[in-house]
Amino acid sequence: MKPDIDLDLESLCQSCIQIAEQAGEKILEIYCGDFEIESKTDNTPLTSADMAAHYHIVDALTVLTPDLPVLSEEAADIPFSIRKTWQTYWLVDPLDGTREFIKGNGEFSVNIALIHRHRSILGVINAPVHRQTYFAYHGNGAYKKSADSAAVKIACRKAEPDHLIVAGSRSHRSDRLKQFLAKLNNPQVISMGSSLKSCLVAEGLADIYPRLGLTSEWDTAAAHCIVDEAGGQITKTDNQALLYNTKESLLNPDFFVTGQSDLDWQDYL
Repeated sequence: MKPDIDLDLESLCQSCIQIAEQAGEKILEIYCGDFEIESKTDNTPLTSADMAAHYHIVDALTVLTPDLPVLSEEAADIPFSIRKTWQTYWLVDPLDGTREFIKGNGEFSVNIALIHRHRSILGVINAPVHRQTYFAYHGNGAYKKSADSAAVKIACRKAEPDHLIVAGSRSHRSDRLKQFLAKLNNPQVISMGSSLKSCLVAEGLADIYPRLGLTSEWDTAAAHCIVDEAGGQITKTDNQALLYNTKESLLNPDFFVTGQSDLDWQDYL
């Protein structure tokens, strides 16, 4: 169903690709040098790269759509009493995978999503080190482009129960995930940081990314539209819709990112 919104999603998507790639360049400038690491109140790390990307994206989106609010991980202290009035807004993770950034393994990304009536209708994910950008908007399919090549359409693959590929977090391997994996038939596990795990599902390189631990809404929003448009889905583990901005807390419940499958993934919990 086409979202009831009077915005040019194609034009906005192209602008967001440029904004995300510019933010990625700012991140790389810091990534290749020395940087300080701070600790936020929730004990997660923060670097100058997070803030440089944050300021660039927020400023650019404010110019692009002055009437739409922006919710960024690095400025998320907006009370629900205000947020609940938003029909449409930008949801941003300026540097998703700060731990991977600090480790220097390149598995981090810039995430920009447009949320309308609690659902992601546009998503852009830039992987600065890999010079790759994933993007989608409602009804137009999902795409991946590299720095020196044209965008190509991507799609989820059909899962084969005896040859499952699971995307898993590089920094957050919980006991619950280990138990989930133990119930599968000798799956191949690809460890990856940030929202790039969801992109593996979207481009048919993995069948499922089970997230059985804490994440926030900005961690999934951009990937959500990309996975949807690639023929997959992101749902809570009870197969109900994963929605945005419906409550005071911005934490996500546990969720599955899945491609095309006849399997009921709840059976493996």
